[in-house]
Amino acid sequence: MKMALQTLRQGAQTLRKKLSRRWLHFKMRGRPEAEILAEERKLRGVEQYDKLRNADIVVVSFGKSGRTWLRVMISHLFRVKHGLPDNAILSFDNFHNLAPGVPKIFFTHDNYIKDFTGDFETKQPFYDKRVVLLARDPRDVAVSQFFQWKFRIKPSKVAINNYPPRGSEISLFDFVTGDNGGSMHAVADYLNLWARESGKVRDFHLLRYEDLRAHTRDKLVELLAFMQVEASDAEIDAAVEYSSYENMKKMESQSTFRLAGGRMMPRDKDNPDSYKVRRAKVGGYRDYFTDEEVERIDRQLAETLDPLYDYR
Repeated sequence: MKMALQTLRQGAQTLRKKLSRRWLHFKMRGRPEAEILAEERKLRGVEQYDKLRNADIVVVSFGKSGRTWLRVMISHLFRVKHGLPDNAILSFDNFHNLAPGVPKIFFTHDNYIKDFTGDFETKQPFYDKRVVLLARDPRDVAVSQFFQWKFRIKPSKVAINNYPPRGSEISLFDFVTGDNGGSMHAVADYLNLWARESGKVRDFHLLRYEDLRAHTRDKLVELLAFMQVEASDAEIDAAVEYSSYENMKKMESQSTFRLAGGRMMPRDKDNPDSYKVRRAKVGGYRDYFTDEEVERIDRQLAETLDPLYDYR
């Protein structure tokens, strides 16, 4: 019964968000697209800011940095620990509403809060929070963003997040090294701001995707300690096993999380590049470029990214 009510509540929240955005576009019909997009970004910022202020823990990441993998892992740990329904996915306070011992965890790409607050230079709204920054090598992120843009992204997200128009003839190299919402430059800017501001956050934990891949169990244990979440060895082992790459691919192909929206659904089952769980390969960007292009990409990253992240 509780799960059914929670599902209805989430559905109502999603519907309200969609209707509010449609109403905004209706009110501003005939206005320049740039003005409409700016207002929609503010509206989305209000929604994000409200969750931020009410969250116990915030997990921030640039898109395609492994957030879904981490969310599935933590979701399963809480499902095992608290006996929650199978296949449910953490979505802010839904687990907390079913089991008050679960913290309210806000997973965010931190896209729009600055558009609401008008503060593009600091992370002041996060200063009093317990923040996990999930970072991934910008070179791998940008390549994954390219395939997200080509095969998965919703049309409404293209312009609002400064991606090239759908159908644009742009090479992977030009996308990665260019100036767009999914480029290596955009990822580095995002991570650099967090590097400058991390010392001002009350409780800050840097979690690198590459470390989580190499030492999944150890890094999950460290993360749970930071989150002040107690878990048994059996619960941790279950979460690690459940969220393995092979099982994630299997679950996506079988639409296991279809009730969670399009987050874990392929756009085209016959196209492996349209899957949310695509390759999960560390350093996989090198597979797509010539040696000369890799050298130029590596040099650009070395010149722009804060050394905090140690991506050399």
